[in-house]
Formats: sequence, C-alpha cells, structure tokens
Amino acid sequence: MTKGPVLIDLDEETPQVTPATAPPVPDGRAMQTVVQVAARKPSRLTRFFWSATLALIGFAASVAAWDFVTNLIARNPILGGAALILLAAFVLGLTLMALRELAGFARLRRLDGVHKAAQQAATTGDLAQARKVVASVERLYAGREELRWAKSRLSDRKGEVLDADGLLGLAEVELMTPLDAAAIKEVEAAARQVATVTALVPLALADLIAALSANLRMIRRIAEIYGGRSGTLGNLRLTRAVMTHLVATGAVAVGDDMLGSIAGGGMLSKLSRRFGEGLVNGALTARVGVAAIEVCRPLPFQATKRPSVSKLVSRALTGLFGKDA
Repeated sequence: MTKGPVLIDLDEETPQVTPATAPPVPDGRAMQTVVQVAARKPSRLTRFFWSATLALIGFAASVAAWDFVTNLIARNPILGGAALILLAAFVLGLTLMALRELAGFARLRRLDGVHKAAQQAATTGDLAQARKVVASVERLYAGREELRWAKSRLSDRKGEVLDADGLLGLAEVELMTPLDAAAIKEVEAAARQVATVTALVPLALADLIAALSANLRMIRRIAEIYGGRSGTLGNLRLTRAVMTHLVATGAVAVGDDMLGSIAGGGMLSKLSRRFGEGLVNGALTARVGVAAIEVCRPLPFQATKRPSVSKLVSRALTGLFGKDA
C-alpha cells in the first residue's frame, strides 16, 4: 500500500473569484418586480370584470344567506332566530369595516388636499392661503400629544411671519421635523429587513415576499405617522400612488455609486451575489420609503431638505454586510 500524499492533476485551474472577475452587481429583481406590479394601473376592462365578479359573488352570497335563514326559521324558529342574529352581526361588522375604509380614504384625501394647497400657496406667495394651510395642518395634528411642544412654538411665532414662504417654512420646521425623523426610522428598518432576508434566506420567492410585505407595512406606518391612517383598500391605493410616483421620478434603479456609499458593501456585493442582491433590494426599499414620505407629507419639502437616499441607505445597511460604521 502506497504511503504519502496523493496528487491529483487537474486539467484546468479553478478560477479565483475576485472583485475584478466577479459578475456585475444584481439589479434588484425582487424590488423591481414589486415596484412595477404595484405601479401598474389595471385597464378599464379588468376593473369592469372584477367589479362585475365581486357584485355577482356578493349577490349570490346574500341570496343564499337569506334563503338559509328563512328556511331555518320555517323548520325551527329558535335556530332560525339565532341564525338571523348572527347574520345581523355579520352585516353590522361589514358595515363598520366599510365605514373605516371610507374614513381612511377621507384622511388620505385630506392630506393630499393640504399638500396641493401648500404647493399653490408657495407658488403664488399668497399669505392668506398660506395661513389657511397652516391652520389645516394644526387641525390635522390637534390630537397628537407628541407634537404639543412643536404646536405651541408654531402658535407663538406664526403671527410674526408676514410672508407665505416664511410661514409655510416655519410650520414645516416645527411640525414636520419630528414626523420626518419617525418616518425615516421606519424606512431604515424596512430597508434593513429586506436586505437581511434577501441575503440570508436562500428560499425561492422569499426575497419577493419579504420585499412586498415590508414595503406595504412601511408605507402604512409612514401614512399613520403623517396622519393618513387608512384601511386595507386605502393602503393598497396609497401603495399604488407611491409606486407610481417612484416610477414617474425614475428612481427604480441602484448603481455602483450607491453601493459604494455603504461601508464594505461594494466589495462584498461583488464577491457574493446574494449579498449584492440584498444591498440592492434594501436600497430600492429606501427609495420607496422616501417616495412614500413625499406622497404622505402634508407640506412639501421647501424649508427642510428631502431625505438623502444614499445617506439613509448607508445608515440602514452599514455594518450589516461589512464592517461596522
């Protein structure tokens, strides 16, 4: 029996993976799919089909429930009465849910109306309209205890400002700054979650599901922070508005310049495709979050700077795939 090491000749050398020879950074396919699907507006034919389908299903279910209750009452009045009470409770719950959805739509319309009025007041320089906008914002946050000190400062100083830009800027600095900070925390948390799941969970469609759920939750929380709390249908409508805004501004791609702003991210993303995909999906989630802030914010960015996506991504993802910041 031969002793000693056994040498095996290889016809070709195993290529070494280096940043120079590594494949390009992934394009964030999961987040690209989420944005494109959410921003796509259904056609009139599709809306008509689903409306008719839901109406037919609702009508059939109503007739079946009514026949069930009436037949049960004819056979057994006691059981029929119990079924009638349960049916009434179901209808009451359905009505309350519908009212909640309508209230959510009303809050979103109110935010949008204040936003448009603020833009018009800033464009025209109309002081009277600016004062109406500020009054609307104060009413919007009348019940927010965390803004009590900010509202007090605004109330004390707004009488000293005699131009529209200055008044809107004062309201933005006093009231929007703490809300912006809370919204940015939500964006950072969502970006970190999407990046982590994409990089560490090697399951098919896991990154797509994680991106979709995290973005829906982030958009809902941002709307709640700015006073636009909505129901399920309202949140879906808001999500489509955010994605449409994102597509319209062309901010649906991430390049090497943004990855380079993350400590260690550029090098690691070239060595590991999963980590690179995680970085890209996290960065795109941050861009969705900034778009949600712009859509939900009652006052447009004028006196304060719009959140920097690159800085936000750097804070959210630094240390996640590379060395700590």
